[in-house]
Amino acid sequence: MDYEPSDILLVEDEAAHAELTKRAIRKAGNANRVHIVIDGEEAFDYLYNHGKYEDKVKYPIPGLILLDIKLPGIDGVEVLKKIKEDPLLKRIPVIMLTTSEREEDIVRSYEHYANSYLTKPVGFKEFEQKIMQIEFYWMILNKPPILKE
Repeated sequence: MDYEPSDILLVEDEAAHAELTKRAIRKAGNANRVHIVIDGEEAFDYLYNHGKYEDKVKYPIPGLILLDIKLPGIDGVEVLKKIKEDPLLKRIPVIMLTTSEREEDIVRSYEHYANSYLTKPVGFKEFEQKIMQIEFYWMILNKPPILKE
Protein backbone atom coordinates (compact mmCIF):
# COMPACT_ATOMS: atom_id res chain seq x y z
CA MET A 1 0.00 0.00 0.00
CA ASP A 2 1.43 3.37 -0.97
CA TYR A 3 0.85 5.90 1.80
CA GLU A 4 1.48 9.61 1.76
CA PRO A 5 0.95 11.16 5.21
CA SER A 6 1.05 14.71 3.85
CA ASP A 7 -1.68 14.16 1.24
CA ILE A 8 -5.30 15.03 1.97
CA LEU A 9 -8.39 13.41 0.46
CA LEU A 10 -11.36 15.78 0.35
CA VAL A 11 -14.75 14.15 -0.21
CA GLU A 12 -17.03 17.05 -1.15
CA ASP A 13 -19.84 17.30 -3.69
CA GLU A 14 -20.20 21.10 -3.61
CA ALA A 15 -17.68 22.50 -6.10
CA ALA A 16 -17.50 25.90 -4.37
CA HIS A 17 -16.80 24.32 -0.96
CA ALA A 18 -14.20 22.02 -2.50
CA GLU A 19 -12.41 24.92 -4.17
CA LEU A 20 -12.44 27.07 -1.00
CA THR A 21 -11.12 24.16 1.05
CA LYS A 22 -8.39 23.37 -1.45
CA ARG A 23 -7.37 27.03 -1.63
CA ALA A 24 -7.15 27.34 2.18
CA ILE A 25 -5.09 24.14 2.45
CA ARG A 26 -2.71 25.33 -0.25
CA LYS A 27 -2.43 28.72 1.46
CA ALA A 28 -1.41 26.99 4.70
CA GLY A 29 1.22 25.14 2.67
CA ASN A 30 1.70 21.99 4.77
CA ALA A 31 0.01 19.37 2.60
CA ASN A 32 1.75 17.97 -0.47
CA ARG A 33 -1.43 17.37 -2.46
CA VAL A 34 -5.17 17.68 -2.07
CA HIS A 35 -7.18 15.06 -3.95
CA ILE A 36 -10.86 15.86 -4.42
CA VAL A 37 -13.62 13.34 -5.02
CA ILE A 38 -17.31 14.21 -5.24
CA ASP A 39 -19.15 11.27 -3.68
CA GLY A 40 -18.83 8.10 -1.61
CA GLU A 41 -18.36 5.79 -4.60
CA GLU A 42 -15.49 7.87 -5.90
CA ALA A 43 -13.97 8.00 -2.40
CA PHE A 44 -13.91 4.19 -2.33
CA ASP A 45 -12.47 4.06 -5.85
CA TYR A 46 -9.69 6.39 -4.71
CA LEU A 47 -8.98 4.59 -1.42
CA TYR A 48 -8.94 1.14 -3.04
CA ASN A 49 -7.18 2.30 -6.24
CA HIS A 50 -9.98 1.28 -8.59
CA GLY A 51 -10.82 2.70 -12.02
CA LYS A 52 -9.13 5.97 -12.83
CA TYR A 53 -7.35 5.87 -9.43
CA GLU A 54 -5.48 2.61 -10.04
CA ASP A 55 -2.05 4.31 -10.06
CA LYS A 56 -0.97 3.96 -6.40
CA VAL A 57 1.91 6.39 -6.82
CA LYS A 58 -0.31 9.13 -8.22
CA TYR A 59 -3.17 8.33 -5.80
CA PRO A 60 -1.57 7.17 -2.53
CA ILE A 61 -3.45 6.48 0.67
CA PRO A 62 -3.86 9.95 2.24
CA GLY A 63 -2.72 11.01 5.69
CA LEU A 64 -6.01 12.81 6.33
CA ILE A 65 -9.57 12.58 5.01
CA LEU A 66 -11.97 15.54 5.09
CA LEU A 67 -15.43 14.07 4.62
CA ASP A 68 -18.76 15.80 4.03
CA ILE A 69 -21.85 14.07 5.43
CA LYS A 70 -24.33 15.14 2.77
CA LEU A 71 -23.14 13.33 -0.34
CA PRO A 72 -25.12 12.00 -3.29
CA GLY A 73 -25.55 8.22 -3.19
CA ILE A 74 -23.54 6.83 -0.29
CA ASP A 75 -23.60 9.42 2.50
CA GLY A 76 -20.53 10.49 4.45
CA VAL A 77 -21.33 8.48 7.56
CA GLU A 78 -21.51 5.28 5.47
CA VAL A 79 -18.15 6.16 3.91
CA LEU A 80 -16.73 6.76 7.39
CA LYS A 81 -18.15 3.46 8.64
CA LYS A 82 -16.50 1.48 5.83
CA ILE A 83 -13.16 3.27 6.29
CA LYS A 84 -13.13 2.56 10.02
CA GLU A 85 -14.06 -1.11 9.48
CA ASP A 86 -11.16 -1.65 7.07
CA PRO A 87 -7.96 -2.86 8.78
CA LEU A 88 -5.80 -1.00 6.22
CA LEU A 89 -7.67 2.32 6.33
CA LYS A 90 -9.02 2.63 9.87
CA ARG A 91 -6.00 4.51 11.23
CA ILE A 92 -6.37 7.39 8.79
CA PRO A 93 -7.78 10.40 10.66
CA VAL A 94 -11.22 11.30 9.28
CA ILE A 95 -12.68 14.73 9.94
CA MET A 96 -16.35 15.22 9.22
CA LEU A 97 -16.51 18.66 7.63
CA THR A 98 -20.12 19.58 7.03
CA THR A 99 -22.85 22.19 7.24
CA SER A 100 -24.98 19.87 9.38
CA GLU A 101 -25.34 20.79 13.03
CA ARG A 102 -27.90 18.04 13.65
CA GLU A 103 -27.22 16.18 16.88
CA GLU A 104 -27.98 12.84 15.23
CA ASP A 105 -25.31 13.47 12.55
CA ILE A 106 -22.75 14.31 15.22
CA VAL A 107 -23.64 11.22 17.29
CA ARG A 108 -23.61 8.90 14.24
CA SER A 109 -20.22 10.27 13.16
CA TYR A 110 -18.61 9.64 16.53
CA GLU A 111 -20.32 6.23 16.84
CA HIS A 112 -18.41 5.27 13.70
CA TYR A 113 -15.12 6.65 15.01
CA ALA A 114 -14.81 10.04 13.33
CA ASN A 115 -11.70 11.74 14.66
CA SER A 116 -13.38 15.13 14.64
CA TYR A 117 -16.67 16.79 13.64
CA LEU A 118 -16.51 20.35 12.37
CA THR A 119 -19.15 22.55 10.84
CA LYS A 120 -18.40 24.77 7.88
CA PRO A 121 -18.67 28.47 8.74
CA VAL A 122 -20.80 30.63 6.46
CA GLY A 123 -18.32 33.47 5.91
CA PHE A 124 -15.41 33.00 3.51
CA LYS A 125 -12.68 34.34 5.83
CA GLU A 126 -13.96 32.30 8.77
CA PHE A 127 -14.14 29.20 6.57
CA GLU A 128 -10.60 29.75 5.33
CA GLN A 129 -9.30 30.21 8.89
CA LYS A 130 -10.97 27.01 10.09
CA ILE A 131 -9.52 24.98 7.21
CA MET A 132 -6.06 26.39 7.83
CA GLN A 133 -6.33 25.49 11.53
CA ILE A 134 -7.47 21.95 10.67
CA GLU A 135 -4.63 21.55 8.21
CA PHE A 136 -2.05 22.92 10.67
CA TYR A 137 -3.18 20.68 13.53
CA TRP A 138 -3.52 17.45 11.56
CA MET A 139 -0.54 17.92 9.22
CA ILE A 140 1.97 19.61 11.57
CA LEU A 141 1.09 19.17 15.26
CA ASN A 142 -0.50 15.72 15.13
CA LYS A 143 1.70 12.62 14.93
CA PRO A 144 0.14 10.45 12.17
CA PRO A 145 -0.07 6.68 12.36
CA ILE A 146 2.19 4.57 10.22
CA LEU A 147 0.06 2.57 7.83
CA LYS A 148 1.26 -0.85 6.78
CA GLU A 149 -0.31 -3.76 4.95
